[in-house]
Amino acid sequence: MTTASTHSVDLLIVGAGPVGLFGAYYAGVRTMTTAVLDSLEEPGGQITAMYPEKAIFDVAGFPAIKGRDLVDQLLKQAAPFNPRYMLGHQAVGLERGDGGFAVSTGSGHRIECRAIVVTGGIGTFTPRPLPTGSEYLGRGLVHFVPDPAAYADQDIVVVGGGDSALDWALMLESVGRSVTVVHRRAEFRAHQHSVELLRKSSVRILTDAQIAGVEGDPDVTGVTVAVRGSDDVTLPCDKLIAALGFTANLGPLMEWGLRIEKRQIMVDTAGATSVPGIYAAGDIVDYDGKVKLIATGFGEVATAVNNAFAYLNPGKSAFPGHLSDYAPEPGEPAPAGSPTA
Repeated sequence: MTTASTHSVDLLIVGAGPVGLFGAYYAGVRTMTTAVLDSLEEPGGQITAMYPEKAIFDVAGFPAIKGRDLVDQLLKQAAPFNPRYMLGHQAVGLERGDGGFAVSTGSGHRIECRAIVVTGGIGTFTPRPLPTGSEYLGRGLVHFVPDPAAYADQDIVVVGGGDSALDWALMLESVGRSVTVVHRRAEFRAHQHSVELLRKSSVRILTDAQIAGVEGDPDVTGVTVAVRGSDDVTLPCDKLIAALGFTANLGPLMEWGLRIEKRQIMVDTAGATSVPGIYAAGDIVDYDGKVKLIATGFGEVATAVNNAFAYLNPGKSAFPGHLSDYAPEPGEPAPAGSPTA
């Protein structure tokens, strides 16, 4: 059992996804002591949990970079500034005082801070279950594909029509014995480019279809697919991937007094929320013209963190100046206690 502890920092970042990790770098640049809090056991947020091997194409300067590699690079970027990572701990309570805030975790830890930046993505996310066969979870039925090597030479059925479903199907095409995509609608919801790649691939496509039965004892060995206007299709299946999306829950953040609309935290152009001293960035925020991209989140968190610095240091500019002045020495190792050490 971990002993409850109290930590004091200038800035607390709630959320250790890519946006939060980039925020830790900028906080270090502005000489703020920083803690990064996340309910997941590993840094990287949804990328680490859902698609660490997926190539990401919209990070500036990288034609393509795997999710796992992006997270590793972000950790290395922040490492010289020695942020404290508190992983596996959910932010729960918020206290306000003259000196700032105190955030308590579900595990009893307490972080005292002068400002907060919330980068919690979509909050706590729960996969939507299959209407049939949910009892096979962990016995061939999965919601994530963290390691494609585990699918080598297997018959794979992917259920869903969004980006994750198509990304996983295309990624596993060269790995599995066979890959089939089952989607209940006629049209896919994924990016058009992904749809075009899927149609040109060897992946079998069953649209206007849904899983009607799952069989196997104890693990999945086959599925029955009901196709609208046609006979049922029986498929061999070693791995059944349910990529039906997620339900998001902001959880305790709903009680922090922030202005929230449609499960999104509303912010101004400085990234400031309705509570002075609390900022937010990434997929968890909304404003007119918001575009949910990693690239957008990186800019938002840089804005939020630098404005948090100006908030804590009246008379100081939010503009950080030339970042080459803050560059660590070449080859400087990660500090002890960081995820990359």
